[in-house]
This record gives sequence, structure tokens and C-alpha cells, in this order.
Amino acid sequence: MQAVARISFIALALSSAAAMAQDGYEPPRTPSGHPDFQGFWTNASLTTLQRAANYEDFGLVIPGEQLEEVTANNHQNVRQATDDGQVQGQLPDGTDLARGRGYNAFWVDPGSRFGVIDGQARTSWITYPENGRIPFSEQGNQLRRDYRAQFSGNHGPEGRSLGERCIIGFGGTGGPLMNNVLYNNLYQIVQTDDYLTILVEMVHDVRIIPIGGEHRRPEEHAPWFGDSVANWDGDTLVIETVNLHPLQAPQNAAPITEQGRIVERLTRIADDQILFEFSVNDPVYYTQEWGGQIVFNDTDTMPYEYACHEGNYGLEGILAGARRLELLGED
Repeated sequence: MQAVARISFIALALSSAAAMAQDGYEPPRTPSGHPDFQGFWTNASLTTLQRAANYEDFGLVIPGEQLEEVTANNHQNVRQATDDGQVQGQLPDGTDLARGRGYNAFWVDPGSRFGVIDGQARTSWITYPENGRIPFSEQGNQLRRDYRAQFSGNHGPEGRSLGERCIIGFGGTGGPLMNNVLYNNLYQIVQTDDYLTILVEMVHDVRIIPIGGEHRRPEEHAPWFGDSVANWDGDTLVIETVNLHPLQAPQNAAPITEQGRIVERLTRIADDQILFEFSVNDPVYYTQEWGGQIVFNDTDTMPYEYACHEGNYGLEGILAGARRLELLGED
């Protein structure tokens, strides 16, 4: 099964490469002759990393004759059209208007269309396994449960998520894998012959990836976003990441242990698009290798500073509330 899945991913990648060759597209190049990825990009999309249950019957591709209806009925577009009933705030007399969960539609920007790759509207970025789901092993799921049990309390800042602590972005935006989330899906790429630097709007993360060379050993060197090294494969820049920070690894969009690796492939397929391919391999977290494709589109919108820091009011309020409950003798 693993071999079949891997072959199907290779076939998808080759079909993309063949389509690009047929189009005769010539990417903009740096003075040294490599494809130029620099600029502002977004992966905002209704397509999600894993395939939602309501799209299982479609498989990977939404049929063209159903795309308009499926797009209009997507919960994110419905939310934008109706505001989802999530009114927040307070009337002058003190009446609380807060309902629902989180932000109302005004504050989010999830994208309004499905991602299109090779002319196909995708239900998930994952292309293998065929069900579009991450193939977690039982051991992998247990590691995730253990992590949540250890880091989901209010006894101190260490118990809150890395996003709440403003250390790295929510939902795996920073990567490796660079997943799209509810809002702030903007990226700025700056490139030299020796480095590829990716500024991520959420939460102002920066990946600085050396081009050429080897991983920085020893294994104890496990920074945020991992130990990444890039190398050129023709016109594709291949990034391999190992050794994620131990606090990031279990809650990354693609969790890995010290035995795992994540490979990302960047190919400029049009003046306004980058094809981002990824594969994830870890013998502990997964029953097989898995991977897929994401499309990044250019944008005239520049990222605003996401001014998140560890002294934010949200975290202060969470911990202050927990201390108050302790004083009252409540859990």
C-alpha cells in the first residue's frame, strides 16, 4: 500500500512537471540563473490540508459541474455571507452581545475559492494516502494525547499553546509544511544564492534556510521550524527538514520525531503561482509516508506586522483567571 501511494504521488508530480513543460513556461531568474521565488504570496484557500468528511465522495478532485455549488455552500463562504451569527461586543447599557465562538466573519480571511492544481479543484492538499487524511499510527495518536495532557493547562504559560504564547504561528502556518489557516496566510520570500528566507505573517515567524551544505548536527540542535537545508533539483528548490524543536514537533501540522523528516519542493509554475509539494516520513507517528501539493498565489497585499508577544493580554487574562479559580477552590 505504501509503495502504491508513493507511486501515485510521483505520478501527480510528474504530471505537473509535464504540464509545465508543455506550456513552455520560463520562470523569472536570479542573476545566477536560478528561478526567482521572491515576492509576496498567499496560500489562502477553501482547500484544507486534510479532506473534510463531506467531501469524501468526491475524492481528490471536485467535479467541474459541481464546483460552483460546492464553493457557494462551503461553510467559510456561508460564514462570510451571513456573518455566522457571531456578534460580539457590548451595548451602552452593558448588555453582552457575545455569541458563538471566536471572531465574527469581519475578522477572518480564509479565502473564497478552492485551490486549483493542474486545472483541478482540490478537496485536500494531501494527495496520498488516497483518503486525503494523515495516516497517524496508534503510537502517534498516543504521543499527541500525551502532549495535550501535559501542555493544555493553566498552571503557567508553559501549559498554553505555542500560538497563545506568541512563539510560533497557529495551525502550522510557519512550517515546515506551511499550512493555510483561518486568516493571515501571507508570506514574503527573499532569496539569495546562499539562503531562502520566508517571512510568515502569522505570527511574524521567519524561516532562514541555507541553500547547499548539510544539516547542522548534532541531533541536539533542534530549533523552531527544525534544521532545514535546501538544494536545487533543476528548477525546483528542495528543502529537507529534520529535528523540530521538541515543543513544536508534536503539535506541528506534520508532527515528527527525531527519526522523521519533511521534504518540501518549491517550483515556479507561472508568474503568479508557486507549486509547493511536500512529503512526510516518520516511523513513529505514521503508518506510511504521506504528502501532497499546495498552491501559492502571488498577491499585491503586503503583510502587516502581527504584533503578538508573550506579554499579550489574552495570556495574562487566562493565567489570572486560573489563579482566581484556585483562590476560590475551583478547578
